[in-house]
Amino acid sequence: MASAIYSAEVPSLVTDPGTNRAVPTENATESQRAPRPKKPNYGQIHSRPLPLETYPLPAFIPHNPLSIFRIVYVVFSQLFRPPSSHPSVCYKGYFSHETQSVHVTDCKTIRALWEKGFFGKGNLSRSEPRWLDQEMRKRGLLAQETSEEVTRKRREERRRFKIERARKEREAIEQQLREEGKISHPAPIDETETLDNAQPQEIRQQLSNGNINDRIEENGRIKYGRTPALPEKTPIKTTQPLKLDTRHSVEAAGIELDEEHLQLNPEEVLFLAYGLGVLEVSDQGIPIPTSSLFKLFCRHSSCQSPETQSIQPDDSFLLKYVVYHHFRSLGWVVRPGVKFAVDYLLYNKGPVFSHAEFAVMIIPSYNHTYWSESLERKVKIQQKEKRDWWWLHRINRVQTQVHKSLVLVYVEIPPPLHDDGAISELDVGNILKRYNVREFALRRWVANRNRD
Repeated sequence: MASAIYSAEVPSLVTDPGTNRAVPTENATESQRAPRPKKPNYGQIHSRPLPLETYPLPAFIPHNPLSIFRIVYVVFSQLFRPPSSHPSVCYKGYFSHETQSVHVTDCKTIRALWEKGFFGKGNLSRSEPRWLDQEMRKRGLLAQETSEEVTRKRREERRRFKIERARKEREAIEQQLREEGKISHPAPIDETETLDNAQPQEIRQQLSNGNINDRIEENGRIKYGRTPALPEKTPIKTTQPLKLDTRHSVEAAGIELDEEHLQLNPEEVLFLAYGLGVLEVSDQGIPIPTSSLFKLFCRHSSCQSPETQSIQPDDSFLLKYVVYHHFRSLGWVVRPGVKFAVDYLLYNKGPVFSHAEFAVMIIPSYNHTYWSESLERKVKIQQKEKRDWWWLHRINRVQTQVHKSLVLVYVEIPPPLHDDGAISELDVGNILKRYNVREFALRRWVANRNRD
């Protein structure tokens, strides 16, 4: 009786305008239901891969001879009055010594850097700076779900499915034992049993089509047996339609200031400042030149003192930026890969379109004859290149579980420019020209899957 009472649920009702009667939501027509908010057009929002303006020539139409005059007009107009590809106002950020990164606080700059290349990370969000949208949704002023809520629901569904799968498997095993005569009555249910038993392939296929609602979990433990069905979440009931424009409803929600800022890692900062020339970084209000910015990041990566003037050829930041600049120049969207124990993740178009396809691991390569001239230098390099087979196996295993292809990127370390084994000149362009990059894709071979 208690189970039946618990599983009962009062359905949400809507008013039928024809009969003026309340009907359940599942029986309502499409016109009676609340309209769903439209999903954002990510193809239009992220149409530009970089925060630069491009001016392509008009398309040539063979059956329209006038298109030739249009192309000639655009060519001559851009020749005598060339348009600027950079924004009219340079993006600005400030360097934080505590986090060793650059913070951007201007709202327009934050949206521009994220929408045009997916640069940075929101300090109060998982990736995209959406703290303001989350606060608006908590106050009932935003109808569209945020990415954090979608991820939370997906994880909850996955957790519930695992609980139900374990319960079904236990019932199937007990049923099989009863049929074989090994047990005469069901075994006592242990409420402290956890999800650590294997799942047979036959049972797993049967459970994938089953219902995943009738299960409970208490204090992280699985409680087996016939459990009442959990009620589904009812839609949000509001007396007024939800507002979709978050920017114009900030004052109504009582939010005085957007507390979130964009955090850029050193590789992204140098690429925006040196590679594109669209970012200006300041330290306590004083602009930092590109050469000083490059030296600052190298000093922080190797934990050098401020008085140190030299940069080693195999500096960790230098190698990471070489690889970052290399893949960004090829059109890839490069994001940090510390979540999956690698250096970078490569996206084809961006994280809002699809998951990363490749995971990049940087490996310095000392193939130049300079590094093997003396015995002392050779022993030192061998210590840096020392990696066992288990290191590669662990990384490759992680990428296989998350369906990513591991790419080993070998960076050829050039000899130093001076005898002291360091780089004293700060011409960033000449330093980067001395490095070569080689990619090697690694794929796990499975005998049952790679027969062809």
